[in-house]
Amino acid sequence: MSATTQRLSGRPAIVTGAASGIGRAIALRLADEGAAVIVSDRQDDAGQETVRLIAARGGRARFVACDVADEASVREMIGRAAVDGLSILVNNAGIPGDSLPADTLDTADWDRVIAVNLRGPFLCCKYAIPHLAAAGHGAIVNIASIFGMVGAHDGAAYCASKGGVIALTQQLAVDLGPRGIRVNAVAPGFIDTDMERRRERMSPQDAARSLASREAAAALQPLGRQAQPSEVAAAVAFLASDDASFATGTILPIDGGCTAHFNAGER
Repeated sequence: MSATTQRLSGRPAIVTGAASGIGRAIALRLADEGAAVIVSDRQDDAGQETVRLIAARGGRARFVACDVADEASVREMIGRAAVDGLSILVNNAGIPGDSLPADTLDTADWDRVIAVNLRGPFLCCKYAIPHLAAAGHGAIVNIASIFGMVGAHDGAAYCASKGGVIALTQQLAVDLGPRGIRVNAVAPGFIDTDMERRRERMSPQDAARSLASREAAAALQPLGRQAQPSEVAAAVAFLASDDASFATGTILPIDGGCTAHFNAGER
């Protein structure tokens, strides 16, 4: 286990989409801070690997499979996860969808992105809220995106879904504050990860071009680089902890300054 503080000691937590990328980094960080983590994902093998990584660092975790777009699957996962109580829910599972103009985007792809990215967090919150309220200090952290705050080329479904996550976060904060549950969101910018492992399915040439494009865009931002998933995880751990005890309805960009300035095409 790393030398992080134990702010979350003894607190049961669920992290969805925790088999890889940002979700895995969040699960590791919460476990490092003492949380007992439910690693949830559709990918069994990769999810079990996250559990093994946590165990190797001295943390506690177990895997519970879940498709967040499926209500029965979410209900079962929350029920199994909350047997020993529930203090923290991190809604991280998400997909990018196809990058196409709205007039050529297949409606089925729109529906799939909204189902995973927006319906998923709603369903997880719906079934987790009674358990979080019983804990007396519940915290929900949703993973939104800067592209829920500003537009992105050919990103109609993704931007709409993440904008919805931001609105849902603020609405739930209003409803759930009196029940002792804080609800916040982190909005990542350019992060050094490959959502849905897109580049693995590309030719080496296309994958290299995709990565170079992201790195070039990140280089234009004030901090001039992509973030590591661990940097997003640190923000999530803060919002889940009592250090953020008076924060609710907050949307925290972790974006290297991307949304703080007008990008005129040069740094």
